[in-house]
Amino acid sequence: MNLPSADVATTATEPAVATAAAAAASTEGSGRWGSLGPLGLVLAGGISVQFGGALAVTLMPRVGALGVVALRLAVAAIVLLAVCRPKVRGYSRADWGTIVVFGITMAAMNGLFYQSVDRIPLGTAVTLEVLGPLALSVLASRRAVNLVWAGLALGGVFLLGGGGFSSLDPVGVAFALSAGAMWATYIVFSARTGRRFPQADGLALAMVVAAVLFLPLGIIESGSKLLAPTTIALGAAVAVLSSVLPYTLELLALRRLPASTFAILMSLEPAIAATAGFLVLNQALSLTEASAIALVIAASMGAVRTQVGRGKARGIGADGS
Repeated sequence: MNLPSADVATTATEPAVATAAAAAASTEGSGRWGSLGPLGLVLAGGISVQFGGALAVTLMPRVGALGVVALRLAVAAIVLLAVCRPKVRGYSRADWGTIVVFGITMAAMNGLFYQSVDRIPLGTAVTLEVLGPLALSVLASRRAVNLVWAGLALGGVFLLGGGGFSSLDPVGVAFALSAGAMWATYIVFSARTGRRFPQADGLALAMVVAAVLFLPLGIIESGSKLLAPTTIALGAAVAVLSSVLPYTLELLALRRLPASTFAILMSLEPAIAATAGFLVLNQALSLTEASAIALVIAASMGAVRTQVGRGKARGIGADGS
């Protein structure tokens, strides 16, 4: 899953994406990464996130789902602090309150998602999780056409569950849907954080909050297993693939890519996740499951296009400006 954070990406809401674009616009040159082109950067980020998630699943037998999340958040926090070097003075109580809530949301989102992929296939988990941002987009738009996209997504979920999720672990499904709700919450607080803190300072500070909250849970579940050199190395790889690298790539892409196009590309996350699950974890999809994921992707794309059309009708550019 994208951690999203480090993954400013969301499937269907423009506020957080536009905030990230504004932050990215103030950074220095993109260097050699820019040679990939903005579309290539976004796709590379998505591939990095989902293959990082697949690697995390292989790490779970060593330290459990909570241990994996603790390692990922801790390493990501250390890297972001080193890179961003955020200042801690000059902020109000409301600013710090936003950071704390953002950090709690990130911790919950990651914890719930990894509990999910510990029980159900990666592609299925991401498809269910993406319903959170999709629901937020539909509710925010308040247009009748979005009922079509909601119905399409529900049809995909119905197919995915075989009419009742009898073939899936119901606890894993519940965790994935809960992670989706946290993803929608993450979007809201990502935008608020971006408005209050410069560059990626707010993200770095919120990641520290998330790591501090989750480390005790990881220690309780895994104890000294977290200190094994192989485990630390794999955990660091998960953090880089799922958080640090995709965030950097997406940040660079948003300097030259309209937010609407970026959000549509993020709608492909379930398909990328299913591919990663197949290649890394041997999690093959049936024709019905593939069709279900395709329906959810189509619903996400449709919802984004509706938002874009609404923005243009109001005289707002596709880049969110």
